[in-house]
Amino acid sequence: MQFHAVTDTWTALRATRSRKKKAALLGELLAEASQEADTVLHCVVTWLTGELPQGKIGIGPSLLRTVRDTEPGLAALTVRQVHDCFDDMAAISGKGSKTRREQALRDLLGSVSDSAQIFLVGLLMGELRQGAVAGVMVQAISDVFRVPLVLTRRAAMLSGDLAQVALAAVQGGEEALAAFVVTPFTPLHPMLAHPADTPADVLSHVAEPSWETKLDGARVQVHKVGQAVRVFTRHLREITGAVPEVVEAVRALQVQRVILDGEAIALLPSGRPRPFQETMRRIGRQGASLRDQIPLHVAFFDILLCDEDELIDLPYVERMARLDAVVPQNHRVPRTVLVEPEAVEALFESVLDDGHEGLMGKDPASLYAAGARGHGWFKLKNVWTLDLVVLAVEWGSGRRTGKLSNLHLGARDGETGEFVMLGKTFKGLTDAMLEWQTERFLALETHRSEGVVHVRPVQVVEVAFNDVQVSPKYPGGMALRFARVKAYREDKTADQADTVAQVRAILDGATASDGAQR
Repeated sequence: MQFHAVTDTWTALRATRSRKKKAALLGELLAEASQEADTVLHCVVTWLTGELPQGKIGIGPSLLRTVRDTEPGLAALTVRQVHDCFDDMAAISGKGSKTRREQALRDLLGSVSDSAQIFLVGLLMGELRQGAVAGVMVQAISDVFRVPLVLTRRAAMLSGDLAQVALAAVQGGEEALAAFVVTPFTPLHPMLAHPADTPADVLSHVAEPSWETKLDGARVQVHKVGQAVRVFTRHLREITGAVPEVVEAVRALQVQRVILDGEAIALLPSGRPRPFQETMRRIGRQGASLRDQIPLHVAFFDILLCDEDELIDLPYVERMARLDAVVPQNHRVPRTVLVEPEAVEALFESVLDDGHEGLMGKDPASLYAAGARGHGWFKLKNVWTLDLVVLAVEWGSGRRTGKLSNLHLGARDGETGEFVMLGKTFKGLTDAMLEWQTERFLALETHRSEGVVHVRPVQVVEVAFNDVQVSPKYPGGMALRFARVKAYREDKTADQADTVAQVRAILDGATASDGAQR
């Protein structure tokens, strides 16, 4: 199968908004791929949902910037040849590996067309990952291999691997898909929550929701069989070795087999959460070595398997009864049922005062929809906004190639009038905004450096974010978490932008009235 068949389909997918048309395009490609070796079908499904079968292969943004000047070529590569190139890159190690990996990447990019280069760079940058494409892929697998959609969705949910689902559909049809079950040590994609602005929004969908404290930690899914325990992140990466406290807590449970969903969080001796980045340090590769300095606590809010019972098809209220029977209270996320908006508001303010992220509102009748973001779970979070100034912009890649995309954001130093960088974001930008800002910032350009267009600091942008964290990466020692663009503020000038002092007040735990709005 020719590689250009994949990139041509990807280009066509980008050009249509019709879900039906997208499914048809993917179906045609899957039908062709299924006629070849299993590796080809596996590559097609995995690539188009934004992943590499090899996982990480040692190629990051800096290396991709280095090779972006590679001239395209016209070689007729096959899917298998491109897959083998990635295998070879993943295997490179030892002295001079960076240079050899760069040359291998140049050789690959120099063999394919312009559009194929854009696809490959987007794939390696992680910019092709889209839940929407994964959803259409499920539909396409169902359509082209003539298997029930409900079975295909369930198999995708339980396996966490759409390529394996496609292979099962080809090789065994309905029977093979029905064989997918909740299996210890095979992580499921976590259920996601729908964002809500107010308690009333949640209560308009759910009459008597259960409200849980939303901890500002790292989502973990923990599997136990006997004394064997393994821990996975929300992205299905295993971190067992980094979190011995989590392993010990679950190993002590009086149950033979269990799968639990929860949060690992670094706490101060007082019980208040430490800064989020300290939790993230703990779940890193060297996390276990930091146990004495940054102890972790784990709290669970769901149970998916208990001994021989698969629980994801039980209502939330029944799962909670099983959770309470298995997990002691000190390792369960606090929850309560409230139906008055005022009472929920009071609880929300209380959990924020305790340093937590917000609340989750859950429907007692909701099933565990792994990997889905529906109206069974809602999240109320502490969201701030600031008016900041754009200091520079990076050229986009993937579908944003040729557009200025990633914004460098700065706050005003109230004493010097200079601007201090707080981070970057490309989130929240519509196609229309990308068009506008490309023209706007090229007109404000002062100079360029390695794919970055530096601009005169005059454009104010309203940015929403969840929190401020300590960061040695930026001059002010702070960075915004989960920043996204709300709007450009044509009504404000740069000298009216929010200040570094206001940002530091948020970091230090000041109230919304000290500057930024929540």
